[in-house]
Amino acid sequence: MKWSGLLTSRMINRHFCSFLLILFSVVARAQVCTNLGQNPTTAFPVCGSSTFTQTNVPICGQRAIPTRCVGPIFQDKNPYWYKFTCFSAGTLGFVITPNNLNDDYDWQLFDVTGKDPNLVYSDNTMFVACNWSGESGRTGASAAGNSLVVCEGTGRPLFSSMPSLQVNHNYLLLVSHFTNTQSGYSLQFSGGTASITDSTTGKLQSAVPNCGGSQLRVQLSKKMKCNSLAADGSDFTITTATGAILSASGLNCTAGFDMDSLVINFANPLPPGNYTLAVKTGTDGNTILDNCNIGIAPGNSVNFLITPPQPTAFDSIRTVGCAPAELQVVFKKMVRCNSIATDGSDFTLSGLSGVRVVSASVNCANNLGNLVTLKLSAPISTAGIHRVTLNAGSDGNTIIDECGQQTPAGATVQIVTSDTVSARFSYVVNYGCTTDTIALSHPGPSNLTWKWNYSGGTSLQQNLAYVARTSSPQVVRLAVSNGVCSDSSSVTIPLDVKLKAAIAGPSLACPEDVSTFRDTSLGKIRSWLWDFGNGTSSNQQNPPGLRFPQVTRSTNYRVRLTVQNEHNCIDTTSMIVTVLSNCYIAVPTAFSPNGDGLNDHLFPLNAFKATNLTFRVFNRLGQLLFETRDFNSKWDGSFRGVPQGTGTYVWTLTYTHLDTGEHFSLKGTSVLLR
Repeated sequence: MKWSGLLTSRMINRHFCSFLLILFSVVARAQVCTNLGQNPTTAFPVCGSSTFTQTNVPICGQRAIPTRCVGPIFQDKNPYWYKFTCFSAGTLGFVITPNNLNDDYDWQLFDVTGKDPNLVYSDNTMFVACNWSGESGRTGASAAGNSLVVCEGTGRPLFSSMPSLQVNHNYLLLVSHFTNTQSGYSLQFSGGTASITDSTTGKLQSAVPNCGGSQLRVQLSKKMKCNSLAADGSDFTITTATGAILSASGLNCTAGFDMDSLVINFANPLPPGNYTLAVKTGTDGNTILDNCNIGIAPGNSVNFLITPPQPTAFDSIRTVGCAPAELQVVFKKMVRCNSIATDGSDFTLSGLSGVRVVSASVNCANNLGNLVTLKLSAPISTAGIHRVTLNAGSDGNTIIDECGQQTPAGATVQIVTSDTVSARFSYVVNYGCTTDTIALSHPGPSNLTWKWNYSGGTSLQQNLAYVARTSSPQVVRLAVSNGVCSDSSSVTIPLDVKLKAAIAGPSLACPEDVSTFRDTSLGKIRSWLWDFGNGTSSNQQNPPGLRFPQVTRSTNYRVRLTVQNEHNCIDTTSMIVTVLSNCYIAVPTAFSPNGDGLNDHLFPLNAFKATNLTFRVFNRLGQLLFETRDFNSKWDGSFRGVPQGTGTYVWTLTYTHLDTGEHFSLKGTSVLLR
């Protein structure tokens, strides 16, 4: 392979390794990181008041990291991850100091607030800042940096500018060891204005005894370091008992570095009574420490009460929604999952005809859970108060809690269900001549809420009416709810086209013509009345053709149509028909363009039925002076704006007769008089 351009040795190494990974899978395979702290989900919790040291760095990783740099693939090579929270907004400064200053360390900061930490491998929006310089030595973020993004290559600065942190946001810092050694480093936060140190002091928040006083679950007020808890339980004392503490262990400490709850085990169960659990310095020389090594103060205490062992109460059922097909039963304490019959026979549903429990399941951890999901044979779609009763199931028992106590049969809890609702509605259209009124109604019941959405408005009434001012289809939507169940529907309401009278017919008529008029009105019409202005009428929709009387000069007739629809609305329209004295096409033998309004132009007369018409005028020399294909266009006796002199002019006329289709080609002369 030939490399072009200027590449650093580090870039060549990275590209060459990627090349070998793709083509020779047996060479330099990436190793899965298994140590705590070497994956985003097991990151070290850190604060701003301590220096954190890694004495060695196990070789693993090489998962691709999205960054703002362009070029080679960036990876979490031999990584360690650190997590922290911003408690006071400001800038973040830190220094990574290799134990061997010839080692090359890189880093990248991510904002993981509200997101799965593993998304750092795919979500580029979590990026905050980085430094992937190819130089060895100390690196980090400081006031000496000029950019939040420092990319691959030699000669690049080892320090980026300090990123700004947002209060209450959670961050992950990746420290990637590019050099293939296991030599470690130290990490120190300094120089910035943001606070990543939780200033609150840890306390005992609550203590809950379990299984008749043999065990105590303690909730802490904040995250504390797992390795600061003495396994022999010597960090605690019971102030009012003779019972001995046997051991203590943090919850979730096998997969992380910190805890917010722990379990204390007693050598013998404590008898019923009131007790106080207090903090003291353990055999490890400290109390429980937070991530900044600040311990819970000795003497901090919490009270708890041990009562005689009681069966786990059948506590409640989570609030059901609309038409529930399953119920979620809550027990006050953890129950053994294997004590629950999977066929649901530990539970009976009463008050409903035909609806029964058909199965039961639990979300278990270590065979314990406190939320049982009951699947029903059918959804509950009616309102009512119903009971779920605990029985001895097909497995021979009811429910057995984690301490071995069986809840007595007969315990009941109530559920309240609601009716399902339908948003189907009815409508009536009251048609008008110019507008329509649409009445909308929903059958109820009265405990519903309604929201109508229709053309031009909304309403919260159960029933309403509105005016539609157009004939366009009306889209009406309704949403109803009883607070638990809801439904919506949509209906398109067609409207009649508004009545509009209209006529199609000729505007000119020759003496020999049969004139035909057609109704082109809009609307649902039930009657027509024609008046042709010549003393004749018709009540047909499309009357037969008629001949206007012979006239000695052009005469106008008004043809009128009145229509009525099924809603008794009436509309009238009319048109003017000009009846000509004759329709003989001819060209005058003379004209005088003197502006007196008489014979001022030369043009074909009565050319109403001429199609494909061409009219031309020439002078005595054969020069074309005028041409038109519109019989309404007339020659005014000029050429290019210059009036022509008195004399004889030749014209030609060609056309096709509209009625007969006969073609005519005529030629003649006309005299221009001045």
